[in-house]
Amino acid sequence: PLSLPDALPILVIELLGTGTRRFTELHREIDEISQRMLTLTLRHLERDGLVTRTVHPVVPPRVDYALTGLGQSLLVAIEGLVAWTRAHRQEIAAARTGYDARRESSA
Repeated sequence: PLSLPDALPILVIELLGTGTRRFTELHREIDEISQRMLTLTLRHLERDGLVTRTVHPVVPPRVDYALTGLGQSLLVAIEGLVAWTRAHRQEIAAARTGYDARRESSA
């Protein structure tokens, strides 16, 4: 698939396409992502008008994220890319492994 930083906004939009999610749910479902990277991604998506952030006044704090109408329209546009990425995940991983091995052996 795309590198994680490149694909992260797409992954978040896809996950939110099934409904509102808490930060912890998103973090748990995206492998190998730091809380900071997820926070920055969500902020960017919120700034772009694709995601809404709702803070609930409870202890411990609860924050929910959901797609806006604009985010929903983007979800429709990226569904093909997401499907393609899933279908070719193993091929891409194998290509990366081969590339990394070649670079290491030539260094």
